[in-house]
Amino acid sequence: MEEINLKELFNYYLKKLPIIIIVTVIFVVMGMVYVNRIQVPMYHGTTTILLVQKSGEDDNSSSYQSELSLNQKLVATYSQIIKSRKVLDQVISNLKIKNVTANSLASFIEVSGITDTSIIKITVSNKDNNMAVSIANEVSNVFKNEISAIYNLENVSVIDEAIVENNPYNINTKKELLLCGLIGLFLSSGIIFVIYYFDNTIKSKDDIESNLGLPVLSEIPMAKKLVKNKKESNNDFISNNLFNNVDKKRITTKKRTIAKSKGVK
Repeated sequence: MEEINLKELFNYYLKKLPIIIIVTVIFVVMGMVYVNRIQVPMYHGTTTILLVQKSGEDDNSSSYQSELSLNQKLVATYSQIIKSRKVLDQVISNLKIKNVTANSLASFIEVSGITDTSIIKITVSNKDNNMAVSIANEVSNVFKNEISAIYNLENVSVIDEAIVENNPYNINTKKELLLCGLIGLFLSSGIIFVIYYFDNTIKSKDDIESNLGLPVLSEIPMAKKLVKNKKESNNDFISNNLFNNVDKKRITTKKRTIAKSKGVK
């Protein structure tokens, strides 16, 4: 593997620093356009329900502990009932939601049980924050009625109803712009490193001595002044030729004018 001169690499990066900055800024701008123009904001509507103890039971009795354990086991079953077609079709009908099926609605509903409790959390995602809240609350109400009809039990109680959230959960502008900036920074830096690594052109006398093993006897500095003077001399040469041509035309015109005045054709 070819050895890399860190000092030379650092200087190379300094020369390419404007490119790195430009690429990074481009990625940040692209991120801003995506966040503000393309990305669809999504909102959560979250409600929690509790599987309660039957009335008349002593909180400290063994029957309470057994029922609590049973309720925890029922969380998985209840989660499936919440996302069932029977429940969601009723929700769609009650809220008069158009062009939505039970299966598509279920994909936007997440049901989870809180560890070591009999609490079930229902989270609904929607691009309309008010609709997300309405669906979450209606799902909990319909589910409560369905459990009462299926099991003939009144052991479901709503703890917290969903409230409207003003901030979308899927958009974090600062985080996403920072991520875009880092992507642009690392991508541009990586490309520059690859170009540097595979660049085998000779840039200094050290390259000749290290790669060819030949001593450098002398160096010829860049003759910028000579190049400049050469360009100026070329410009003078062009200008002189231009003026000479103009003078020749003037002389020819003058001779013709004199000849006409003397009557010579």
